[in-house]
Amino acid sequence: MTTLTGRMLVVDDNEMNRDILSQRLERQGHTVATAQNGREALDRLRAESFDLMLLDVMMPELDGYQTLEWMKADGALRHVPVIMISALDDIDSVVRCIELGAEDYLPKPFNPVLLQARIGAVLEKKRLRDQEQAYLLQIEAEKKRSDELLRVILPDLAVAELKATNTVKPRLCQNVAVLFGDIVGFTAYCEQREPEDVIGHLQQMVEIFEEIALYNGLEKIKTIGDSFMTTAGLLKPLENPVLNCVKGGLEMVAVAPTLPPKWRLRVGIHVGPVVAGVIGRRQYLFDVWGDTVNTAARIESVGIPNAVNVSGDAWRQISGLCYAESCGMVQIRGKSGEMELFRVDGIIST
Repeated sequence: MTTLTGRMLVVDDNEMNRDILSQRLERQGHTVATAQNGREALDRLRAESFDLMLLDVMMPELDGYQTLEWMKADGALRHVPVIMISALDDIDSVVRCIELGAEDYLPKPFNPVLLQARIGAVLEKKRLRDQEQAYLLQIEAEKKRSDELLRVILPDLAVAELKATNTVKPRLCQNVAVLFGDIVGFTAYCEQREPEDVIGHLQQMVEIFEEIALYNGLEKIKTIGDSFMTTAGLLKPLENPVLNCVKGGLEMVAVAPTLPPKWRLRVGIHVGPVVAGVIGRRQYLFDVWGDTVNTAARIESVGIPNAVNVSGDAWRQISGLCYAESCGMVQIRGKSGEMELFRVDGIIST
């Protein structure tokens, strides 16, 4: 059986006692430091790391009882185990030391075999406690990391509900603006480039779009290939969700041609009710569904390139706040009849 060794602090006001005990401990393989009173011991404990302290009871300045009380009241020191060693061999002293937090108590003159056994038991207990604390810290770190990963892919409200109930119930949200942005001619661009270059440029663009979305109070929902989808007014109330989407969309349209591929972006925006939630139990994705989402996607697909295209419903919410031009009546797949679309050219300054 392997004998555990550690770093010891021997505290005794008698120099001879300190030397005898230190030498015995060093022969057992321990590393030993000494202190001649409680104050000096506390200073050393705060400055250095120890596995165990062997503490005399009767000392000047700060006796063993007081030293033990100070240690257990200090969050940084209370974890250091203490074995009391004293010429006092009465039950009241033993009880008092144990009540104050000592791991064990040995009378002077001590039996060296018993001392070695007691030290071994305390070190083993500390080793197990340290191991437990390391496991707890590891679990906490992994829990924190999983929470951070969840918050990357899910909104905070969804994370809280998922952790509490193991599910995120779909909910109907009114007056939500939905924006789709899509690169014009992306397929042809990919055919003439290496995949690594395409992904690198796409990553750069998406990161910029994420910053634009965040600045304008939009919630990024997902990317689908070269398509970027955001909402406004879904997770937090906004005075005019359509206006937030238009501001973000105009910035996206303006920045796309400045990137190395000189892309052109086509943006479509619609507003109305949506259903939001999480479906499935693996590879979670917070998503939105409904006619509003489908219509926004189809407006983007038939809209004018390098522009922000909005539905008539969306335009009515920003007509006094933006410059726009009617694109006329357009047939939208899945909708009966034609729908008037508008190209938004800018925001009216106030």
